[in-house]
Amino acid sequence: MKFTTPLKPGAIKLLLLGSGELGREVAIEAMRLGVEVIACDRYENAPAQQIAHRAYTFNMRDAAKVREIIEKEKPTFIVPEIEAIATDELVKLEAEGYTVIPTARAVRLTMDRQGIRKLAAEELKLQTSPYRFAGSLEELKAGAEAVGFPCVIKPTMSSSGHGQSVAKKGQDLEGCWNYAIEGSRTQTGKVIVEGFIDFDYEITLLTVRHAAGISFCAPVGHRQVDGDYVESWQPHPMSDTALKKAQEYAAAVVGNLCGENGRGIFGVEFFIKGDDVWFSELSPRPHDTGMVTMVSQTMSEMELHVRAIFGLPIPEIPCRPGASAAILAEGDMQNPTYEGVDEALKEPGTWIRIFGKPEVIKHRRMAVALSIADSVEEARKKAMAAAKQVRVVNG
Repeated sequence: MKFTTPLKPGAIKLLLLGSGELGREVAIEAMRLGVEVIACDRYENAPAQQIAHRAYTFNMRDAAKVREIIEKEKPTFIVPEIEAIATDELVKLEAEGYTVIPTARAVRLTMDRQGIRKLAAEELKLQTSPYRFAGSLEELKAGAEAVGFPCVIKPTMSSSGHGQSVAKKGQDLEGCWNYAIEGSRTQTGKVIVEGFIDFDYEITLLTVRHAAGISFCAPVGHRQVDGDYVESWQPHPMSDTALKKAQEYAAAVVGNLCGENGRGIFGVEFFIKGDDVWFSELSPRPHDTGMVTMVSQTMSEMELHVRAIFGLPIPEIPCRPGASAAILAEGDMQNPTYEGVDEALKEPGTWIRIFGKPEVIKHRRMAVALSIADSVEEARKKAMAAAKQVRVVNG
């Protein structure tokens, strides 16, 4: 592939649908190769919009608007970064000759949990938690009885733990139903209820489909609170048997979603207990828990995504002990300001990445602390300590 110069005739164009912190890093990696970046999001001045060559703000669930922008820009690659997109329109655009990363089918199937769960459990026969889908409170009650208590209730389409809760008894279900519907990225009117798995830990297995096949990053361990990632680390120790099984599961689902030509990185989540592996969820794009790879790997998950998109070689992916810790903001802020960054950076092998999100409404992940060390345990301590030093206030 020949690379070009941005803003010149014939420039390679990458159009982001969703321009958050992960999209920003994808944009940076693409720009390093001379790629022209167009960033789209539902709100003004999203992180990737701040650095892109051009930006558009609109509701990406609006199929007509998605088509209008794509036909105007004629991008070489369309790269979705979020779930709330008019995926049926992407399927049509792909049929007309546009390239959607990893494929339009993958984006459509993974947009909501119903599509990907049915593919994994019912078509590919991967082991998952017991589950039911519910379109009403009555169906949720029936589903909860079927999978047992405690159970986890999630919107079929959401991210970062929005709308996710645990029901310990039948009396909890109405509140869980209302919370899930309110937390949904779009009004699908459906939730998934999952039986609880007594797992030892959960991992994200970053899986790259590229020109030469499929590659895996070292497993990323992570901790969540209310369904939202708060820290991650790499490599997470696990048995060879469990790792091999997770890789087989990931290769099966990624291979199915990509078909012959799909490419890009996938964040494949698993529950692990001993040597047992349960498929949990999948994102066809860089994963928030994978932000640790910005320091733990020679190639971050965002660089791997871009290399795969452009058909570039992906050699072995070395990894050193590293960790990430989310920096959160609480309350409403129109001018987020960051204090304590100097204190956070005093420890060697520590970094702070501020995303540049323009406002906070109630609760938002605004930055991340990153660290490397001689061991994962030490790296986790350093990242969490650095994150605690940074305070987000209204300037």
